[in-house]
Parts: sequence; structure tokens; C-alpha cells
Amino acid sequence: MLSGYRIMWMMVLFDLPVLTKRERKAATTFRKFLLDQGFEMSQFSVYLRHCVGKEQSEALTRRIEKAVPPTGKVHIVFITDKQYETIVCFDGRVRQPSRKNPEQYVLF
Repeated sequence: MLSGYRIMWMMVLFDLPVLTKRERKAATTFRKFLLDQGFEMSQFSVYLRHCVGKEQSEALTRRIEKAVPPTGKVHIVFITDKQYETIVCFDGRVRQPSRKNPEQYVLF
């Protein structure tokens, strides 16, 4: 059985320079890479992905490490599924309903 404390969410936060054409291309390539890896955009430069455990999150971390552009900052934060359930979101001043976790079949 999958535990809410074993299941994790990976949050990738980044601040990449976009002053030159080369930097913009590198930033776009990195964002597309994250989408190809199953991440979804939460906010600009903040991407989330559901992971079934530490092994999967470590494998994703290694792939992200190889894809990080030569300049800029990238941070990866891990939170448990139970912690994710407590996130409070607003769109403007309107509180949004809690996000639903993926169904079991989506995990595999």
C-alpha cells in the first residue's frame, strides 16, 4: 500500500537568465525538459511532479542535474503527499479548492 508519507512531490524552482538569445533558448529547453519528464507548471519557474518514492525522485534528480543550464539557479524541494495536501492556493484573492492527488493508475 502506498503511504502518504512515502509518496513525494518534487518541486523544481529555478531562476534562469534570459537576457540573450542563447540564455532564452537554454531556459526554454529546460522548461520543455521538465514538461517531458512529467512535471506540470504551478507558477512561472515553479514545476511540480508526483513521485511514488525516493528511488523515483532520485532518478529524476539525476536527469534534472544533467539538464540544468550552465547559468542560473535551480532548486529541488521534496515534500510528502501529506504535506502537499495542506497547501493553500489563491488566484487573485479567491481561495482555490485543494488540488486532487493523481489517481493510482496515473502513477505507473
